[in-house]
Amino acid sequence: MKRTSAYRLADQDLQFLSRDDTRGVRLELEYLKAEALLRKHHVRHTILVMGSTRASRTDAHYRVAREFGRIVGRSREAALMTGGGPGIMEAANRGAFEAGGLSIGMNIDLPRRQRANRYTTAELSLRFRYFALRKLHFLLRARAMVAFPGGFGTFDELFETLTLVQTRKIRPIPIVLVGEAWWRRAVGFDFLFTEKTIAARDRRLYCHAENAREIWDAIQRWYRRAGAGAFPVRASRTSGRAPPRRRRARRQPRSR
Repeated sequence: MKRTSAYRLADQDLQFLSRDDTRGVRLELEYLKAEALLRKHHVRHTILVMGSTRASRTDAHYRVAREFGRIVGRSREAALMTGGGPGIMEAANRGAFEAGGLSIGMNIDLPRRQRANRYTTAELSLRFRYFALRKLHFLLRARAMVAFPGGFGTFDELFETLTLVQTRKIRPIPIVLVGEAWWRRAVGFDFLFTEKTIAARDRRLYCHAENAREIWDAIQRWYRRAGAGAFPVRASRTSGRAPPRRRRARRQPRSR
């Protein structure tokens, strides 16, 4: 009797796993694979860098992103994470990689294939089918977001992060926009405030910086104002969760 695809084990049947009604399984697998690799490398904290894929190696912002990647890599306080592509993302990954730090790239499958840059830590150049799962991993461990000048993809990640922080769906993190003059031309935040579509406090969700040292100082300053070090919570290696706080023993009333 000729065996058909129905006889294959479900987890070995790629045609079955590619069906619309198994999308939930694919979503779960895409989350779990990235999560398992990040835990394997003990990645607890990341700094997310986004920016144009079209920036050349002679671009001034490429040099700034590369230098900032070096600062993050040398600090050993966080892994450097990008979308894994060329341009600004390559520059930031390159700096962290050259400094010996953890350098993570999260690429995405597109109709026009995007080349993954080569400046990532072995086993941490990841590839995603779904934007939603990629976005989740961008922010799950993020302790700061740095946005360089870029296109729709950069704007997408920036405004999603701003929205999540504004609505307190994630804990607040510093958001640094690199190149104040560029961002003021690209986005009319002051206009939004004048039109009363954002509140005065929303303009404090982000700040500007011009060079690598200013970016790093802005992140450190944000955490000092919050009353904590940049990466105050150390997760345990086994569970990935923060260790529980010790409860203070209740004071016994004195006998009279």
